[in-house]
Amino acid sequence: MSVRVALWVLLIVLWAAVLCAHASNPGQQEFLADTFGGKVPAPRVVWITAQRRPVVQAILGHAPKALRIRYWAQGGRSAWVLNEIGKEQPITLGIVLRGDKVEKIKVLAYRESRGGEVRYPFFTDQFVGAGLAPDRALDCHIDNISGATLSVSAVSRMTRLALYLQQLTGVGSDPSQP
Repeated sequence: MSVRVALWVLLIVLWAAVLCAHASNPGQQEFLADTFGGKVPAPRVVWITAQRRPVVQAILGHAPKALRIRYWAQGGRSAWVLNEIGKEQPITLGIVLRGDKVEKIKVLAYRESRGGEVRYPFFTDQFVGAGLAPDRALDCHIDNISGATLSVSAVSRMTRLALYLQQLTGVGSDPSQP
């Protein structure tokens, strides 16, 4: 193989890697800009420590795949961009919390062939005002969607996880906090 061909192959592989990296969280920047009025704060991190891991595992129904989870916070609000498998593919969800309640949920990427109804406001609006009950379930009823049970479950799990992690950060619990 000539050097020229090898360079072209390398260039194509690198370009594909850049495209895949950009597509990992489609819509994330737009979601964050919309949430924070165009001025996105620096990301922060919550570590999934050994003490937190069992709780996160109980919420998700499986072991967490990451040791840390990024979030953005400003003015008593936080934004979380989380991924969870619906049936076979990940769903990317943007969650905005104010204090210990959900302010907004937006499906940023839905990759399954069925169950896409979870993307629409008639479904996501059910979560507005939801909090976390003492047993770490949502403190409100969420209507299921026939044919989208696994997607509904994934959105609920991600919401519960964001609410739990919010408790750990203390964002919104102190009015003087930035």
